[in-house]
Amino acid sequence: MAFVSTFDPLIFFGTPEFALPTLARLVTEGYAPGLVVSRPAKPSGRGRELHDPPVARWAKAHGIAVRQPAKAGDPEFLIEIESLRPQVAVVVAYGQIFGRRLLQGPVYGCINLHASLLPRHRGAAPIQASILAGDETTGVSTMLMAEGLDTGPILLQRELAIGKGETAGELSRRLAELGAEAVLETLRGLEQGEMLPRAQDSTLATYAPRLTKEVGHFEWTLPARTLLNQLRAYTPWPGMATQWQGGPVKVLRAEMALPQGGDAPGTVVAVERDRVRVRCGGNTALDLLELQRPGRRALAAGDFANGERLRPGQRFS
Repeated sequence: MAFVSTFDPLIFFGTPEFALPTLARLVTEGYAPGLVVSRPAKPSGRGRELHDPPVARWAKAHGIAVRQPAKAGDPEFLIEIESLRPQVAVVVAYGQIFGRRLLQGPVYGCINLHASLLPRHRGAAPIQASILAGDETTGVSTMLMAEGLDTGPILLQRELAIGKGETAGELSRRLAELGAEAVLETLRGLEQGEMLPRAQDSTLATYAPRLTKEVGHFEWTLPARTLLNQLRAYTPWPGMATQWQGGPVKVLRAEMALPQGGDAPGTVVAVERDRVRVRCGGNTALDLLELQRPGRRALAAGDFANGERLRPGQRFS
């Protein structure tokens, strides 16, 4: 006998690649959405052609109905959703705030997957925030959505250790897979009546605001550990850059170096075959391992130093 979900029809809201593992697992595990809702196509590339976000592309390729409203609160869209009489909505990185009418539409509510151990790191960039804060562990939370920002009661949480040197891009991929399993476990628990929501302790909440391009620059007066955490958190986007001889240089990889004193922050204290050592704040230092000029290929630090005639005593600004 074919598996029949209690949550039929189920609606899935999601936009970026982070949401794809959950959507794919829903389909393969018997919770295929009757409708996928994603953000509208955006122009990109040199030709500025319209391109669907990853979730919309995947759903269309697999024959699932897709809607891409400009706003989740559009009256016509809400009428369409209500006409489907959804049992539940699963929301993974959709990218818009839900109003009360949309939240109250599904019989079992809207279940959101959030990439942190709530109430820590509520907001738009929890993965980056966990790295910036120097957290050793993070995880995922499923919750029943409420009108506040990530304030709804928690259903399930799963923890994950953050790897040494792990970037936001790398951590995001692991959390996406863990999140897919957490969503399935949540749905199964709700079907069996074994999943009881618990309120968050808002006194423990921290916030992770949306990233902007402006954050991606080296301030060499900061300690090396802070700068390294920023580099990890802002990789792949928006990246971290410094200035050298009047132009930007993107730092792709770096690691902690032995303490260095005496020189002003930003000063190159050593140039080796595979690294360029730079003095940071608090008598600390970073070893830059891979760098890139705009429009050029990435180079190992030693090759970059040779090509740019970079020598000890010179300074990044």
